[in-house]
Amino acid sequence: MKIIYSLCTVLLFCLHSNAQKFQKTIQGIKTIANGNNIEIQFYSPAIVRVIKFPEIKKISKESLSVVLKPAKTAFSVKTFGNIIFLKSNQLTVSVNTASGNIAFSASENELLKEKPQGTKFEPFDDAGVKTFTVTQSFILDKEEPIYGLGQHQRGDLNQRNQKYHLEQGNVDDAVTFFQSIKGYGLYWDNYSPTEFTDDATETSFKSIVGDAVDYYFMYGGNADGVIGKMRELTGEVPMFPLWTYGFWQSKERYKSQNELVEVVKKYRELAVPLDGIIQDWQYWGNNYLWNAMEFLNPEFSDPKKMVDEVHNLNAHMIISIWSSFGPQTKPYKEMDQKGMLFNIKTWPQSGSEIWPPNADYPSGVRVYDPYNPQARDIYWKYADKGLFSQGIDGWWMDSTEPDHFEEKPADYDTKTYLGSFRKVRNAYPLMTVGGVYDHQRKTTSEKRVFILTRSAFAGQQRYGANTWSGDTGSSWETLRNQIPAGLNFTLTGIPHWNSDIGGFFAGAYRQAWNDRSGAKNPLYQELYVRWIQFGTFNSMMRSHGTDVPREIYNFGTKGKPVYDAIEKFITLRYALLPYIYSTSWEVTSKQSSFMRALFMDFPADKKGWEIKDQFMFGRSILVAPVVHAQYTPEKIVKVNESTGWDQQGDKKNTEKITVDFTAKKSRNVYLPAGTHWYDFWTNEKINGGQEIIVKTAIDMVPLYVKEGAIIPFGPKVQFATQKKWDNLEIKVYPGKDCSFVLYEDEFDNYNYEKGFYSEIEFSWNEASKKLTISNRKGQYTGMLTSRKFTIVMPNGIARIINYNGKKVEERF
Repeated sequence: MKIIYSLCTVLLFCLHSNAQKFQKTIQGIKTIANGNNIEIQFYSPAIVRVIKFPEIKKISKESLSVVLKPAKTAFSVKTFGNIIFLKSNQLTVSVNTASGNIAFSASENELLKEKPQGTKFEPFDDAGVKTFTVTQSFILDKEEPIYGLGQHQRGDLNQRNQKYHLEQGNVDDAVTFFQSIKGYGLYWDNYSPTEFTDDATETSFKSIVGDAVDYYFMYGGNADGVIGKMRELTGEVPMFPLWTYGFWQSKERYKSQNELVEVVKKYRELAVPLDGIIQDWQYWGNNYLWNAMEFLNPEFSDPKKMVDEVHNLNAHMIISIWSSFGPQTKPYKEMDQKGMLFNIKTWPQSGSEIWPPNADYPSGVRVYDPYNPQARDIYWKYADKGLFSQGIDGWWMDSTEPDHFEEKPADYDTKTYLGSFRKVRNAYPLMTVGGVYDHQRKTTSEKRVFILTRSAFAGQQRYGANTWSGDTGSSWETLRNQIPAGLNFTLTGIPHWNSDIGGFFAGAYRQAWNDRSGAKNPLYQELYVRWIQFGTFNSMMRSHGTDVPREIYNFGTKGKPVYDAIEKFITLRYALLPYIYSTSWEVTSKQSSFMRALFMDFPADKKGWEIKDQFMFGRSILVAPVVHAQYTPEKIVKVNESTGWDQQGDKKNTEKITVDFTAKKSRNVYLPAGTHWYDFWTNEKINGGQEIIVKTAIDMVPLYVKEGAIIPFGPKVQFATQKKWDNLEIKVYPGKDCSFVLYEDEFDNYNYEKGFYSEIEFSWNEASKKLTISNRKGQYTGMLTSRKFTIVMPNGIARIINYNGKKVEERF
């Protein structure tokens, strides 16, 4: 009895002693361990913030990415020996007060733990400010895949055994976030250049500047849940206009307003659908007038007429704006007087437009400081006056990383409004894109913000931006790399992503072809067709690049295989608009994604964890793009991105190629387990959990619809809003109970935020073979009060249902 009493006394003493080692706060605890202050803060039951900093340091930080404020969260605190346990109803966080190590678990399953001695603070002088280089290391399970980290061009989906220098670049977007197959995510809240390392010993973030280790751990249970928590933390996704989901044509660059308008007219004459045209750079004139955000080029002498003509052709127009200004522009002069311009080398380097840049005539172009709210005000003032007031529909924000040439350490000492450029470097795109979004939202609610941009950081999904993958080279290898690049980018919580269809630098194909056009080169024709088929299933379908013209009529004429293949997939894109727009609503309202890695919908199928050449588009359609040449030799093109010219080209061999684009080919496709699949083209039903050989053609790629899916198809149109959706075809793919919500609103304003939209739910009951169309929910101006739905089954059975907003049931 005495022994038991003594043990209890010792235990109580230990617990009491430990109780003195921490302070309970409203959100969590504060403690000191191993010479560092540690703060644990619950932002919600599933999101917790960890802050560590040396005892000698005091910190005050306002996050640039995080918008969530800590909510009052019920949690308990218990101690056992050196361990403090904090427990909400979803997460348990343990802190070792001897070592300072932290671990996370859910439902008693360990999720992630810090590596022993994995927290490091190395003194660093940041342009005269005493701070630290900060490191935090973690231990992951040996076979645990992780995804995210932004957009990278290595072609990897699983980010284990990788080492990245995370810093914004032309074709690499740094997002310091990853998520695990185990259903958790980790956001490293630091904006300086960061080294990410994963090897056999650790997984770590090391940032060159940081007053503290500052990260957020979130548990979502699955990939969608993690994405939902990341958006809860850093911002939700606004709706894009319907017209942004149509087909977009662009090039580097249309050299006059007449040329631009004629492209739209040509598409209309050919009856090929088109919703948008983009004007790239130099509508402002010479390089000393760089990004004046005015039409100073005499070839664009009547911009209002140009925009009106585009609108009268039922198309939209967005325009290139940059993060830098030439010395003769009004924005430059105003910002220069107020110390809002950086002295780093950027594009263009010369005032002369002759290539290569002539160093004797420096352009004087300078990058502006978007961290400064007054600079963002000035930026919008000129964008609004010179462009938005002319009727421009949206923004192509180029070089938002920004371009940084011949970088040297002193460049990073550059003073910004929020400290050194080094300290906030990776948040540059977030700040400059956010500035345009916020100002346009204040200017009008009648037009949704649409921004196409080249770079992104955590939280950018809240700013109405679609990120493209940068100035990539035109090659099969590059096309293959776009799929995992887009999937990993999406897995950071930013859903809108696309690439230059055909690749940006296509000079190899032009130089190696006898008429120097490139568009008639079979090698490029095959690559372009396969890229446009992939682009059909991105959140933006946009053809763009240099060296080779991309408009459909450059590839031949109607009736020819290449032309017909391009037209077929543009037309398919428009047929899918009701599905795409409803998916867009699911992205906004339910934290979903457009491009979905297979593990997101089939996490139990381990074979899908590593597949990087297939993906789901929305929750129903499996896409297996053809990413290897089947009709022509696969040419590996290495592009020197500083010049835009390829380093190879064999004109003699290319001219001898004769290609039969009517021949049938094949591709291996893996169908995930746990469901049956319907061939999109034939309606054949196939078992999942197997790899199959699928027939392909130049105008066909493997597409499959999972059983238990409902997909609406829209009318044949020339632009997105040409016809009302008054007689949609609703295809039901039976086999499992399922539902689909058809979403509609006014398509291009923010009235949906006030509740002006409608939802119609279609439900299939497998046991009774019954389709139910629910009572319509909601209303908006211009809403259809009655319509027809043509219900189509895979076996060809079709029925027309008259619908007036009231529940309808039909058995099949």
